[in-house]
Amino acid sequence: MIFAAFSPTATLQTAVPSHPTLSNFQTVLSSGQGTGWRPFLNGLWLAGGTAILTMVTGALAAHPLSRYNLRYREPFLYSLIFATGLPLTAVMVPVYALFVQLSLIDSMWGTIVFLTATALPYAIWLTKNFMDTVPYELEEAAYTDGASRLAALWHIVLPLMLPGLGVVGIFTFILAWGNFFVPFILLVSPSNQPASVTIFQFFSVYGAVEYSQLAAYSILYSVPVVVLYVIVSKYLGGAFNFGGALKC
Repeated sequence: MIFAAFSPTATLQTAVPSHPTLSNFQTVLSSGQGTGWRPFLNGLWLAGGTAILTMVTGALAAHPLSRYNLRYREPFLYSLIFATGLPLTAVMVPVYALFVQLSLIDSMWGTIVFLTATALPYAIWLTKNFMDTVPYELEEAAYTDGASRLAALWHIVLPLMLPGLGVVGIFTFILAWGNFFVPFILLVSPSNQPASVTIFQFFSVYGAVEYSQLAAYSILYSVPVVVLYVIVSKYLGGAFNFGGALKC
């Protein structure tokens, strides 16, 4: 893919370009070609908004599941596992009808909310498991000092499980960033479509493919995920260690 991105006439055959060029990147980033930077910005808005909203709602939902002995906790957790196995394509027809009734077709916020709903079951399960590793004694100490449950969650629990939240965030971001089907159905305007949808325009209806431009676009499309992974692994890659916090 790297060879093809710098080749003016790339094919399916792998070959080192004899005359490397950056024209493919200039072409795919040109707004006159129907791509430009806007699809990438739309994708960052969709994936980033979905990741942040999923982490916030997932933490709020996982806290009572982790800390309280609720009566219906086990059935609820099993229902989350069942929800993760539902095929997304099977629910798109009623979801599309619901979006039409609520006038949410071609709405970025509506699409973010739906992507968050699809990511929440797995995110709640992951966040709950990470939260179980944080000793409850730390929260009890915060309650003794007069902190509310929300304050203890924000100032005590979440900072201690930042690596776990990083895993949930990058997992959700990657799923939303690479999602083609949902934005293709719910976002109608080309100005609102993310890069995962506009990359399809390099494949014509007659089977011809612009391999050079497709390779260049694919490299640019992979950059945000790689950068996010590097940042998370560098700053949030530490292991959970609460031994010192529990010492008197």
